[in-house]
Amino acid sequence: MAEYGEWTRKGATLSDVSAKAEYGMSQDCIVKGIKTGKLEYREGSIWGNPYLRVLRSQLEQYIAEELGKDYLLRVKNQTELRKVKREMAGLKKKLQGLQERKNALEVSLDK
Repeated sequence: MAEYGEWTRKGATLSDVSAKAEYGMSQDCIVKGIKTGKLEYREGSIWGNPYLRVLRSQLEQYIAEELGKDYLLRVKNQTELRKVKREMAGLKKKLQGLQERKNALEVSLDK
């Protein structure tokens, strides 16, 4: 069973679509986990489109049992690497914009 307040904690839940993107889990596999009682879920709907919301901690435990801890570790590392690369790309763009602004200010001060 979930701890008190786990459903409301930021980042503690994810949808079936997010589970597919982050962990490579199909909806069938998530439904199988729900039917076996290993995953708690809540149903939701956004703009009329239904989805399942599951607890991240339970999903990770289920993945480790079904596919192995090595698989879970590899997938989590790939997800973190994608986030780091995305953040680095954003910082590079921001730095380039700041460099251009700095050059423009230096030129205007030299006049």
